[in-house]
Amino acid sequence: MSLPFPDKRDFDAQNGLPPIPLLADSPRQSIERLVSEHLVKKWTVKQFRDMNDFSSHPSAIFSDDTYSVFVKLSKAANGLEQFEVELAGLRMLSELAGVLTPTPIGNVPVEDGIIMVLEAVETSERTPRHWRDIGRTIARIHQVKGTQYGLETNGYIGPLYQDNRPLDDWPTFYAERRLWPRLMGAINAGHMPTSAIRDVEKLIQRLPNLCGPETPPTLLHGDAQQNNFISTEEGAVVIDPAVYYGNPEMDLAFVDYFQPTPNDVFIGYQEVLPFAPDFSERRDLWRVYGYLAAVEVEGTAYLNKLLNAVQKYL
Repeated sequence: MSLPFPDKRDFDAQNGLPPIPLLADSPRQSIERLVSEHLVKKWTVKQFRDMNDFSSHPSAIFSDDTYSVFVKLSKAANGLEQFEVELAGLRMLSELAGVLTPTPIGNVPVEDGIIMVLEAVETSERTPRHWRDIGRTIARIHQVKGTQYGLETNGYIGPLYQDNRPLDDWPTFYAERRLWPRLMGAINAGHMPTSAIRDVEKLIQRLPNLCGPETPPTLLHGDAQQNNFISTEEGAVVIDPAVYYGNPEMDLAFVDYFQPTPNDVFIGYQEVLPFAPDFSERRDLWRVYGYLAAVEVEGTAYLNKLLNAVQKYL
């Protein structure tokens, strides 16, 4: 829904909505100053589109009728660090893999948090071609190889800290840097029954026999669910990365993590790179990381998915 920019109080009263933080005078004026500096000309918000349904943060698209930006607000104590890591990940994917990313405009502090501003992207309704674009984009990222699993800098997946300290073998990295931290996070959140804890511990112990053929450290999006790619006429635009070097099957497993995707994604991927024919046997092994993160953040709603995935490998 795109609307002429309203008086914030009138908009809230007319629509029966709670106050919208991004429409308040202070954050709006900060955004206008930042975008004006970027464009080297005055830019004033005239249009507003609520994007909260598409983001885990309060977010919106602002426009002056000719130039639009996507903005999102973090109220987390480490919000600036999270947004700086996100922008660094986008730069890394663009520079190393040559994939499309939104043009970064910057981060701006506001009274109750930090706002990230990116150039808005013109979206297209997905057709089989657009789904194949997503697969080809993931494959182009995977063409970039590293020397160790991990990254020299740590990061975040969603709101969760992600330990990227490099290691030399994938099963150890997946256990020590991914599953153990998320298991402990889910336990500390009070969302893991004792029997579930034991099952995940057993799975971690079995990882050397479960991880499949050795793969070189490969650049990953890191959170490659389908909603983290924007379909455009120019190709798939990458957003919200959690970059590190790992097993490429991690990204392939996350594409349809939340909802099914057409097989066109994997057809597009294989136009650029092959993947192991027995990848499907390990798909849920890699999703255990995501399920643990979801249990930690969202609670027990994801517990059955976690346990079903774990049981396949015990």
